Amino acid sequence: MKYFDLDKQEKKILKDFEEGKLIRVSKVREEKKKYQQYAKDTLNKKANINIRLSRKVLQKLKTKAAKEGIPYQTLASSILHRFATK
Repeated sequence: MKYFDLDKQEKKILKDFEEGKLIRVSKVREEKKKYQQYAKDTLNKKANINIRLSRKVLQKLKTKAAKEGIPYQTLASSILHRFATK
């Protein structure tokens, strides 16, 4: 599943990698571990948002969440995630 689009610079890096143009750095394991942590920290961050909903929509969302047995914020997040990833 793809969550992002590569920018111009990232596409060039990928192309160079695929063509074998990149040179191995010293202390590869340490460098790899460091950048894996950077990626993990970046991709796992959650952001808070504020959104205005009508009282009617909010009440319906809360009702559906209660029927599912989950918090309404979790339901809203799930709905947005499904929409964004399709």
